Amino acid sequence: MTGDTHDHAHDDHRPIREDDDELLTEGEARFLALKGLLIDQGVISADEIRARLEFNERGSSHQAARMIARAWVDPDYKARMLADTKAAALEMGIETTEAKLVTIENTPERHNMVVCTLCSCYPRSLLGEPPAFYVSKAYRSRAVREPRKVLREFGVEIPEQVDIAVHDSNADFRYVVMPMRPAGTDRMSEEELAALITRDCVVGCALPPGTELAD
Repeated sequence: MTGDTHDHAHDDHRPIREDDDELLTEGEARFLALKGLLIDQGVISADEIRARLEFNERGSSHQAARMIARAWVDPDYKARMLADTKAAALEMGIETTEAKLVTIENTPERHNMVVCTLCSCYPRSLLGEPPAFYVSKAYRSRAVREPRKVLREFGVEIPEQVDIAVHDSNADFRYVVMPMRPAGTDRMSEEELAALITRDCVVGCALPPGTELAD
């Protein structure tokens, strides 16, 4: 396993226990304290924070799915998305709020997986609010220590010869996983391709149906 870490900020499978999340983490407590301080000092208003949250809530996996589907059929767009994800999003009329978005591509030799070990940094403007498993303490710790086992619990079996790279999101970097295009989809439209890409595919915890991995 390789891991890309930074200092910090499937709907059908629920392998991660969340009953240990009743208390705030240190990072979450700091966030709430900082938010209150910024509001008290007039740097930002509660209305502005609500507006940003409402904007992010309009995000869905379909936003990222549209981009990935375009990349699958357009090599030039794919190169631009890998080089500058925010600019590639704007090309498709998608506004993003993250400081920097980075697209990481799955290959036959490497599977990518995203986590935020400190709190719950997540590309909300593309995917909406993170799923419960993503913010759970169990996922945030185990994804780094035993990613292959965690993926297996999601129903994703990654062969031993395929490397798993775990990418740690933070306040500056949010990651988008570009899954491999499944075999037998050459005649599918962009819209049909986008329908194959779920939210969990974009964080590396699922694969589009029909994806073939090396034995």
